[in-house]
Amino acid sequence: MIKKSILIENKTSITSKNSQLIIKSEIRESSIPIEDIGFLVLDHPEIYISLPAMNLLVENNSSVIICGKNHLPNGMFLNLNSHHIQQEVFKNQIDASIPLKKQLWQQTIVEKITNQGILLTKITQNKNSLEFLATKVLSGDTTNMEGVAASQYWKSFFDTYDINFKRERFGDYPNNFLNYGYAILRAATARALSGSGLLNTLGIHHKSKYNAFALADDIMEPFRPLVDEKVFEIMQNYEEQELNTKIKAELLQVLTRTVYFKDEKSPLMVALQKTASSLQQCFMGNRKKIKYPKLWNLTPTE
Repeated sequence: MIKKSILIENKTSITSKNSQLIIKSEIRESSIPIEDIGFLVLDHPEIYISLPAMNLLVENNSSVIICGKNHLPNGMFLNLNSHHIQQEVFKNQIDASIPLKKQLWQQTIVEKITNQGILLTKITQNKNSLEFLATKVLSGDTTNMEGVAASQYWKSFFDTYDINFKRERFGDYPNNFLNYGYAILRAATARALSGSGLLNTLGIHHKSKYNAFALADDIMEPFRPLVDEKVFEIMQNYEEQELNTKIKAELLQVLTRTVYFKDEKSPLMVALQKTASSLQQCFMGNRKKIKYPKLWNLTPTE
């Protein structure tokens, strides 16, 4: 079952009763089974949520995302006891060898650059060199093909729009749309990793001591083009340049976007769980590669 993503932007009281989340605002009251909730995004300074409600959400592996004054996700609550062999998984993740982590990072960047190349071709209708760059990624990406590819990718991505785009974390439109989408993707990835018993703090590449979600930042990389594609579509369909409820709702739809494994297709939210599980198996010594899906069905029967 696809879990629901709920965005709350008004003064609201959130409590729980009989495994239902009770959401009460000044204009209405509603209830939702907690087991149906994948993500709860809280974006208002006067939202009250009870501790029992929070605990039930966390116990059901629902991510609670808190937004800051800029309306971008600022933090999240995750289940830290969601796997039956948690300690063993932690130990294997901590003890993972440097060669293994470098190999996993190489695979991750190859997937990211390949996906960027496919999307760029779809958008511009022109060939690009990103597929070639993907073949040049070394173990650990020591020559930074990720950066080389990113430079070429963003240089052409918004060519059809009359904007002087520069990809920046705090940059001008449409960076605000991209940042919101990436933050939601990061939360979804962190949720999946936590559900597989992995420590989000210990990345395979990202290592900042201030980053509590380094592993999520690693594993989300190949999925970023899904956000890029959605932002491109939003820019085609809406004139707004500021984040509002409508734009946020559009970006949340990325979580239910269909992606493709070899013998099946699934929503992104479910696919992230499969990817996280495969990474856990890599740390446990049962797999050599992460199971990343294809983001688009490129077969002739599409």
